[in-house]
Amino acid sequence: MILTSNRGFRDWGEVFGDNVIAAALLDRLLHHAVVIEIEGSSYRLRDHAHLMPEGLYSTLEVAPPKRRRGRPPKKEVAASLSG
Repeated sequence: MILTSNRGFRDWGEVFGDNVIAAALLDRLLHHAVVIEIEGSSYRLRDHAHLMPEGLYSTLEVAPPKRRRGRPPKKEVAASLSG
């Protein structure tokens, strides 16, 4: 089973509305678990960061869109051949 969350374990009490329930849940989930903590910019939002409002963009720490690798789109190839 893979379980993902954008909230840290310390925040689970607030999420579930009860620290005791959250602690019991985490106790059972983490007993034989392998926890992989990923930090950094959102991979899913990197290509769409330019569409987000400026204030929200900075709070999510989204990396700027990466340049496309590989062949350029066909229109760029045609333009470079004619020039």
